[in-house]
Amino acid sequence: MTKSGHTMAIMGSTSKQSLMILSIIFIIITVSGNNILIPDDFGNINLPDDHLKYYFNSYPKVAEKCRTNPDCPYKEHLDKKSCWGYEDDCDEKYSFLRSQCPGDHKGWVATKQAQIDTFYSQGDFGYIRDQRKEMKLLCEPLYADDSSLECSEHLRFCRGRNIMINFTNLATRSGPIRYAMDVLKAGDIGGYCTLNEDKLEENADHISALQSWGPELRNFRELTRRPIIEGDCDIVIEKPTYIMKIDATVNMYHHFCDFFNLYASLHVNQSHPSTFKTDNHILIWESYSYRSAFQDTFEAFTKNPLWDLKTFTGKNVCFKNLVLPLLPRMIFGLYYNTPLIYGCEKSGLFKAFSEHIIHRLNIPLHKKNDSKIRVTLLSRDTRYRRILNENELVAALEKKPEYKVQKVVYNRDMSFKKQLEITRNSDIFIGIHGAGLTHMMFLPDWAAIFELYNCEDASCYKDLARLRGVKYFTWEDEEKLFRQDLVSKLIYNNISNIFSLL
Repeated sequence: MTKSGHTMAIMGSTSKQSLMILSIIFIIITVSGNNILIPDDFGNINLPDDHLKYYFNSYPKVAEKCRTNPDCPYKEHLDKKSCWGYEDDCDEKYSFLRSQCPGDHKGWVATKQAQIDTFYSQGDFGYIRDQRKEMKLLCEPLYADDSSLECSEHLRFCRGRNIMINFTNLATRSGPIRYAMDVLKAGDIGGYCTLNEDKLEENADHISALQSWGPELRNFRELTRRPIIEGDCDIVIEKPTYIMKIDATVNMYHHFCDFFNLYASLHVNQSHPSTFKTDNHILIWESYSYRSAFQDTFEAFTKNPLWDLKTFTGKNVCFKNLVLPLLPRMIFGLYYNTPLIYGCEKSGLFKAFSEHIIHRLNIPLHKKNDSKIRVTLLSRDTRYRRILNENELVAALEKKPEYKVQKVVYNRDMSFKKQLEITRNSDIFIGIHGAGLTHMMFLPDWAAIFELYNCEDASCYKDLARLRGVKYFTWEDEEKLFRQDLVSKLIYNNISNIFSLL
């Protein structure tokens, strides 16, 4: 029977609404596998201790199995009312860290509660809540073996089942691929499901390489056959696969837009006990071999080798479970391009991300043997934005007996994990404007960041500090700053009177 005839036979006995409900159920139970399996290997859950109660509350059946299993090591984390904050039945008093708004909103909203709610939606788990609420079924399945595709608005986050992607055209393509919006042609991606073409076209309105999945999904088409069952695939990928369109890998600030949004996407996608497991695949949507000083961070998300477009060039590939995560440069996205309301701080989502990375990469927190304040000055070995008299500053700081001071250079000569270890064990982190200040995300909760000069980009790292929940200071008296290079305006010296800000 043809697909259209098959649809007509079903529709004759089942309402459209019922089919929609069944479709959503099928999607939920197959996002990370064909059946909901309760893990026996409790030791492989591998989440920070403070996150375990949220995990077990999300999956009561897993909690019950732990409760009745004498070998489960997590019993102390059971029976604690808790929720991340995006769940439909989440009571605010039991949610993850709630953000605070001690400052003035400067006219953004009418009330203090509106200020709190706005920040929660812009920069906290409220953003996850809204993405989940936006999810729309764009390609509807009838049976479990059919394909499916659902996305949030503007195709910012999508997930699909039994999706086929045809990479055969890449075999004849010349030149490397990065930030390309023409990787796929019409029909190169599709599934055996009923496609709502109008809804897809309506949401394919943010057409830019790193803003949405519109450049790729505008080419989605209905298939006339179930690709996996009918043997139309050269390769079938069984494990969940995340396709990532990544930002600049040489820059920590921009590359961590990728990692942060991948972590946020785990929460948007959360519907299965294996959500946070690392037995999955990550396909980077470019043909360059991935290399980065920050590549260790991928260990927090997958235990398998990374793929790129060269992996499947010339092949027709089917993915049983596919996730297209939030992207690094979305319009009104989170982290980059975030319109952040004044007066608020301490995003639970950013704190959870920090703890997740620190835990997965096994970055130690050293026990302090004294009461000294650990001051870390980040030095730059680049041509621009350098502090020419930084040795004088370090010497002046070292004269203070209450400080334990170190000057560090974070470059390829020091592993990224070692950098994180130094950062995590700093109480005050000092540096001039630059991507290295992104390390503030991994400072301890009580720490402070001192941006010596913001290079006339006042909000970038100030907002990041607010989101992470660490204290932020910057230089205010510019009369004590002297430009060494009046052409580039990027080298500064004679920074004095530092103690008043520490």
